Amino acid sequence: MSSEKDNKREELGIKLRAIREKAHLTQQEVADAAGVHVNYYARIERGEENPTYERLLDIKKALKVKNLGLL
Repeated sequence: MSSEKDNKREELGIKLRAIREKAHLTQQEVADAAGVHVNYYARIERGEENPTYERLLDIKKALKVKNLGLL
């Protein structure tokens, strides 16, 4: 059974993927713009990583959105 933290990471990943796909960007493009390795970004989208707040700000900027709709 998944923990609440696992569920939150999965929700984040689903939201990031939806935003990225709506913007017609690849994982590589987002990762490059955010200054992270594409494998790390892919793990975030899969809910396997718990990025820091600062990293989320980098990703938000890379996706060119005002907010990630996390709240």
